[in-house]
Amino acid sequence: MGKNTVCCDCGVIHDDAVEKARKSMATDEKIADVSDLFRVLGDSTRVKILWALDNCELCVCDMASLIGMTKSAVSHQLRVLKDSNLVKNRREGKMIYYSLADNHVQDIFEKAVEHINERTISQKEGW
Repeated sequence: MGKNTVCCDCGVIHDDAVEKARKSMATDEKIADVSDLFRVLGDSTRVKILWALDNCELCVCDMASLIGMTKSAVSHQLRVLKDSNLVKNRREGKMIYYSLADNHVQDIFEKAVEHINERTISQKEGW
């Protein structure tokens, strides 16, 4: 193994820790659902849309102008986000406005941004 490889060579299984982790593990179905959520969030265009919607609701035309994409492309990404329950819409006459689905989505998004900001600061400080 290389000198930067991290491994446990104690040869002891910590039964209490393993059992505690086993009891807290989600079902395979729940793990797949969480994995799917991160897959949806793993697209930079969708992150741009979520970023835009973090502070206000917008229509497709607004988002297309903001992120420099066609209305069709934005609509496609909004469909993916809506199917994943990350955004919702409301109709006002002929206009449809989009916003984050709920506070949980806002929390997830803002925590991710906070994590990236902290990591960036740590890297600049040499941590």
